[in-house]
Amino acid sequence: MRKNKSEKPGFVGTESELVAMTNELDELHYDVGMPAMWEGVSNMIDNLESARTSRSTSRRSFLLGAGGAVAGGALLSVGLGPVLAGATTTQKTSPHAALTSSVFPPAGLKGDLAVAAVAASLENLAVYAYKAGLSAATAGKLGTVPPAVATFVTTALSQHTQHAAAWNAVLAAHGKAKVTVVNPTLAPTVNSDFAKVTTVAELAKLALTLETIAAETYQAETSMLSSAAAIGLSSSIQPVEMQHIAILYYVLGEYPGTQSASGTPLAFSPTNQAA
Repeated sequence: MRKNKSEKPGFVGTESELVAMTNELDELHYDVGMPAMWEGVSNMIDNLESARTSRSTSRRSFLLGAGGAVAGGALLSVGLGPVLAGATTTQKTSPHAALTSSVFPPAGLKGDLAVAAVAASLENLAVYAYKAGLSAATAGKLGTVPPAVATFVTTALSQHTQHAAAWNAVLAAHGKAKVTVVNPTLAPTVNSDFAKVTTVAELAKLALTLETIAAETYQAETSMLSSAAAIGLSSSIQPVEMQHIAILYYVLGEYPGTQSASGTPLAFSPTNQAA
């Protein structure tokens, strides 16, 4: 059957395969990723010198509180307002408008805590992009959006929210302000690129770019981190970003990994796009 010329190109895979991938992603995240992530948070609080004079709760009580907030579905506030299903579609909030300072990481943060702030800002940006994508889909701006694609987006959004919460938990435990803004270096470009998104495929490409930057940043920052605890936390999150990347390549119907212009596979996980 010939397609209507006005129909927007979208998801090229099968929903059953995408559902299976998303389920596996979610199971690994809750069974392996989250326990390792919160253990990394715990270790950073115990091992970083500044925590030894500012911590007022036990490691166990902190983890139970943080884990409960995540399990309860608490979403990180990044100054974006509601953009999920049912939200007002006329809202024009941009991530750049949420910035409070052009200096980043914030003054006073050094070493592992500075890296934590940058990581949190990247996670916030991913949360923004996925929320904005869901909002556009709800408003009918992306053509037909298969339910399986929406489920993946919702799942990835939740995981990025939890990643940001983990880094912010480390900052808060050390008496530092939580990072509630998006990455200031990337925000203008994301705004510009998102304004051009009109299809599921274009949204997937934008998400793929953000996920790639996040994954490569986590990989590159290992050499910048000074404590084994910080390395452990970063290493617990990076594989999740790589899973997001693999699924997005599937949504786009492309071979996973970096490719040349002719389609030849290159390095699977380079770091040239690290933030």
